[in-house]
Amino acid sequence: MHALFSHEPPTKTQVMPVQSVIPVLQDAAVAAVYCSRRMGGDFYDFLRVSPDRVVIGLLDVAGRIEDNGAIISAAQQTFRSLAPELFAKEDINEADAMSELALALNRTILQSQGNIRSCPAFAACYNESLGTLCYFNAGHTPGLLRDRTGITELPATGLPLGLFSHATSDARIVALEPGASLLLVSLGLLEGKYKDEEFGLGRLKDTFLHANSDDARELCVSIINNVQQFMRTPPIHNDVTVLALVRAATAKALAVAG
Repeated sequence: MHALFSHEPPTKTQVMPVQSVIPVLQDAAVAAVYCSRRMGGDFYDFLRVSPDRVVIGLLDVAGRIEDNGAIISAAQQTFRSLAPELFAKEDINEADAMSELALALNRTILQSQGNIRSCPAFAACYNESLGTLCYFNAGHTPGLLRDRTGITELPATGLPLGLFSHATSDARIVALEPGASLLLVSLGLLEGKYKDEEFGLGRLKDTFLHANSDDARELCVSIINNVQQFMRTPPIHNDVTVLALVRAATAKALAVAG
């Protein structure tokens, strides 16, 4: 079985974010895949902000795509304008910068909508020189970090964005040892059902643990294919998005997956 992957452009009546360009990383690779056509508020972006830092983000704005496209676009503008300013200097406090980015995104979502609009979000700064990841998880599904010790969850560090004007999300730092991988998925993936049973976080962790590929895009595709095999049908019930960051096991750089 093969899942349906789509990068279809929006209709002319939709205000949507610009297409993300996959950055080339030193001794690592990053990729993201949507399954089928977007219908909800899933949105991802990548941005190189300094010679050795790349910022990534995965947001899930509540509502249908025809209602929240302007919110997603505004959030991307804030992400792309503020992240380089916050993370460009070599001697910054990454945790403080990441918390400030969360606050700014929260304000943007509230102001662009004019009322409450829940937006679970996961954003992270990958430091290529140190092999570290500084992140916040604002009510998003847990990030999953796989290394030689197994799977570690990166749980929520705050409430979803777009709910309270002064809500904060703590930033945390984890190390990605050579050969380690980060996996982010949207809630739609976990909610994929067969009969009355959801795919769920436990099944995702097991699938990720036993995935053989060290190619970022192949890893994303294999996760979605496993969801489809579980559901016995393409997962088009909601937005289904997978993002992966894979650090090379050796000093040799990985090929970038588009």
